[in-house]
Amino acid sequence: MAFSDKSILVLGCFDTKGDVFAYLRKCILARGESVLTINTGIFGSTDSFPVDFESDQVAAEAGGDIAELRQHRDRGRAIDVMGKGASRLVGRLYAEGKIKAVIGTGGGGGTYIALSAMQQIPFGVPKLCLTTLATKDLSRQIGDKDIMLIPSVVDVAGTNHILKLLVEQAAAAICAMANIEPVSEDASRCIAISMFGNTTACVDKCTELLQKEGYEVLAFHATGVGGKTMESLIREGVFDAVLDITTTELADDLCGGICNAGPERLTAAADMGIPQVVVPGCMDMVNFAHLDTVPAPYAHRHLYSWAPDVTLMRTDAHENAILGERLARKVGRSPVPASIVLPLKGVSQVDSEGGIFYDPAADKALFNAIREHTPDNVEVTEADMHINDPAFAHLLVATLLGVVQKAGQAAAIERR
Repeated sequence: MAFSDKSILVLGCFDTKGDVFAYLRKCILARGESVLTINTGIFGSTDSFPVDFESDQVAAEAGGDIAELRQHRDRGRAIDVMGKGASRLVGRLYAEGKIKAVIGTGGGGGTYIALSAMQQIPFGVPKLCLTTLATKDLSRQIGDKDIMLIPSVVDVAGTNHILKLLVEQAAAAICAMANIEPVSEDASRCIAISMFGNTTACVDKCTELLQKEGYEVLAFHATGVGGKTMESLIREGVFDAVLDITTTELADDLCGGICNAGPERLTAAADMGIPQVVVPGCMDMVNFAHLDTVPAPYAHRHLYSWAPDVTLMRTDAHENAILGERLARKVGRSPVPASIVLPLKGVSQVDSEGGIFYDPAADKALFNAIREHTPDNVEVTEADMHINDPAFAHLLVATLLGVVQKAGQAAAIERR
């Protein structure tokens, strides 16, 4: 299907907010776009405009029955079922090439369902939600997706002059974004790299060196969301190699820090068969917010205020042994060339001789665990350098170029 033949998808609860969606649909059509509609409201529909997919179809996608949902009036279960059903339906419509953008609007339930559905749409395809919850923390529902939120200001409970203005603006926005046709570019020279303030010097130098080699380098801040986004884009095939310098999110996953990217962190490259070079960067620290937010069990630990709203906790030898094993086993699953590089003189800016987190014994536990648990298919390189030494960046880039070359040679042999 040609790009110009695709539609903008409008989804939401047409049973309670039909007049708002009728106005939204009218505004989109007035801009020359075609519209597909999905009703996620369980108590009925609307006769104000044609509905392409009714709520019974949405519920069925998740193995639910609309009559049962109506009978039991369990709001939580209904939202869960309709969110899952909408997600599957939207994913299929996108795979069939029918949609070029998605827009939804609603309150708490409608927003949850809309954001669930948008999870199936890849990066770069416009996703917009006009919601009463725009100023709340929706990071969990949004995840690593490029979803735009617009505050509805008033409740989405019928049209009025304020809501109409915002609906018109939202319609204009989604139509404009939908007509930025994706440009097909060669992503075979694209590298993902992870960074933190504590590894910036290393990342900046690696980026400079890789750019000289003709690569485009995309950096991801290892804040939890950054790591999740990098993993997601790796799975979408955006990169042909990964230079994972800052794996600190594994430490936050272990200790409950605020930069937790979840247990799937450091798995995408291996799953996708993409060459990678990995460094235990910033594994000397766990991230918390303000000092008074540090969990009580860690109150006695070695803490450092990186900023008023960022408190770092030094990982100890026991935690580092666990982290080293986890890192080694995750990288060791790679079916293609991969390498782990150890900066023996420190894994972060503050983990250097005389630094606030300098702890050779804790680092030794980390390095020993990596050595012990890394399988033979992954090369471990030890460098008597600090992570931010320029020479270490040169080593990382040379190692990355080497694994990329080996992976290319192996793929060529396999194709013969």
